[in-house]
Amino acid sequence: MEIIRLNPELYKGIHLTVRYTSKFYYEIEISKEETGLHFSLVRKPFEQEKEKVFDDTLIEEWLETPQLFGARDNGEIVGYLELSHEQWNNRMRVSNIMVEEPYRGRGIGKALMEKAYQTAVEEKARMLILETQSCNDPAIAFYRACGFEIIGFDLYAYTNNDIENHEFRIEMGKPVLLGE
Repeated sequence: MEIIRLNPELYKGIHLTVRYTSKFYYEIEISKEETGLHFSLVRKPFEQEKEKVFDDTLIEEWLETPQLFGARDNGEIVGYLELSHEQWNNRMRVSNIMVEEPYRGRGIGKALMEKAYQTAVEEKARMLILETQSCNDPAIAFYRACGFEIIGFDLYAYTNNDIENHEFRIEMGKPVLLGE
């Protein structure tokens, strides 16, 4: 398996079907006290394992200077990493990372995340960031294992029912140590 740079123009508009299952979600608990607002994310089990399937598109128009990498195994692309260097705040955004289901658990995702970090270092970005959903427990665990921490959340990014649906947006980040 190798990570190769792909031409974004050749992949622009390609649809990916993303699928994951999760046994847990994160619930937001907000308490209002005299000292201020306090937020807690509490990991809770679903009553039944939840499966999410959605379509995504590579190289969307909103991406600033998009870069695309592929994980190639025996000549076939089995995973994608899409990055965007946001110049206004000098952060490198992982806008897509996906490994085909039969290839998961083989270290391909970790290799793609290492490529994301290496690219952020090369471009002197100050932080590597991404978003995931509060119901995507496997992704949150994976990103934390890659050194990411939760840096924020948006309780209404997708719909007005994100909290009730256990699917609000979680922002995660990893500072980039320049000079590596």
